[in-house]
Amino acid sequence: MVDPRLPSDRVELPYATRPGIVAWLTAEIWDHLWPWSRAGFQTGRALQGAGLALGLAASVVWILAGLGHMQAGAVIAWWFGWSVFEVVVRLGAKPYVKEGPWWGRCYRRAGRMDMLCYVGFKNLLIGAALFIALKSLGALVV
Repeated sequence: MVDPRLPSDRVELPYATRPGIVAWLTAEIWDHLWPWSRAGFQTGRALQGAGLALGLAASVVWILAGLGHMQAGAVIAWWFGWSVFEVVVRLGAKPYVKEGPWWGRCYRRAGRMDMLCYVGFKNLLIGAALFIALKSLGALVV
């Protein structure tokens, strides 16, 4: 159904209607951190395999940064590359964004710019948190 207050059609997610804050919050965190969907794994297996490999590589880069073996510029470049790939994956697997406040449960279909903004901001926050953690542990020199 078209909602004139939203810039695109509303999307109903199964976990958004679950009662209980813990189940909803767990599903919400999983949805933000894991860009693939079950349906996405059924189509485009080569793209999904490349995405898993790139995700694993980005994780290894963060681990190497935590051990003090990576420079900040290299970590930022890897994180940017992962973010670009995540936009492509999410547009195919989870083409929706949240509308309204973070605690709300209103989702709508995402366009390219919606997904760029969502992934860019989400990964900026995650990257900043990881950089602050590594910096405070003395593992990364900025």
